[in-house]
Amino acid sequence: MEGEFAPSKIGVLQLWPPVILAPMAGVTDVPFRSLCKSFMEEGLKSSGGEFSVTGSTPGLFVNQMITARAFVEKNEKTLKLAEFGEGETPRSIQLYGTEPESLEAAVRELVELEQVDHIDLNFGCPVPKVTRHGGGGALPYKRPLFKRIISSVVHAAAEEIPITVKFRMGIDDSHLTFLDAGKIAEDEGVSAIALHGRTVEQLYSGEANWNAIAELKQHVRSIPIFGNGDIWEAQDAIQMMHYSQADGVVIGRGCLGRPWLFKQLGEIFSGVNPSPFPSLGEVGEVMYEHAESVVSWNGSENGLRAFRKHASWYLTGFAVGKDIRREIHQIETLDDLAEIISRFDPELSLPQEAYRIPRSHKGGPKKVALPEGWLDEPFVDLTLTEKAEQITSGG
Repeated sequence: MEGEFAPSKIGVLQLWPPVILAPMAGVTDVPFRSLCKSFMEEGLKSSGGEFSVTGSTPGLFVNQMITARAFVEKNEKTLKLAEFGEGETPRSIQLYGTEPESLEAAVRELVELEQVDHIDLNFGCPVPKVTRHGGGGALPYKRPLFKRIISSVVHAAAEEIPITVKFRMGIDDSHLTFLDAGKIAEDEGVSAIALHGRTVEQLYSGEANWNAIAELKQHVRSIPIFGNGDIWEAQDAIQMMHYSQADGVVIGRGCLGRPWLFKQLGEIFSGVNPSPFPSLGEVGEVMYEHAESVVSWNGSENGLRAFRKHASWYLTGFAVGKDIRREIHQIETLDDLAEIISRFDPELSLPQEAYRIPRSHKGGPKKVALPEGWLDEPFVDLTLTEKAEQITSGG
């Protein structure tokens, strides 16, 4: 709440509220980022906190991940994912890579072309096709390689744009890396760190460990620490920050099908009670607005195929019946969606116990796929094979 927490500085960027939309593959595109940001601004305005901190930006809304090598090689899909909306600011994007050279080249190009205002580095991805080659959440275990990558990227940014990193607690409970990774990142000059309070092995199971966020905050003192994991309601963000003393919060699955969470966050950080969850009629209006934006951004209604998952998330927990749930997975046009929405009970409310139903990733725990001998020597320097670079942009 205003006065209780301070704005967070990420390089030249000052965030108030100190809230970040996590980059999510296939999710945080221009339409979704714009919708989330508009809700944040609405929450601040309605609670009188719109201009509470001069020079601050209302949160940070990060574009989905692109692969550094694919960006440098001008891959068509990657270049499309790297686009921003007209007038979007600040422009924030996440890069994935496993070797310094392509990451450094991508950062230099982004800086020279003035395409971004902030870059985040992905060291938390738990997907087997990534970790089995040493990438994502597996990479921080090899401290020298992790250090070389961070150093090269920070050097390439040349203080013109802030670099942040996001990682998990470690590979599993027996191979935790977050304290070492945090200190390396701090020493090499990153502007902030985001910690997902789970191991790679956990995937998305169990509860996020906010104790780890508190440990990292005590271990790394010169730059902001943002906590991520199990932020399903606005009050969760406040509780996590109180508990861990983190400088801010990263919102991932909690906003899927719930973009108004950012309105509620704007309100609670401004010292007022968050707005109630919208009725199904109000949810339908947001769904349609979102879908229209998707069609506009993609230039055709073909984009609605990718929107289907959003439509399903919007309805999670509502008693709408099997027919509507089946039909929502088959929408082809805006008219299809409008017809389904017309059959909603506009007064239907979401049960309190449904607020925290996970959307999207739910798997785990699962043994981590790693290169042979990966855990033998954490302090050996090495270069990964080209297979580690073959992840596609967007995940």
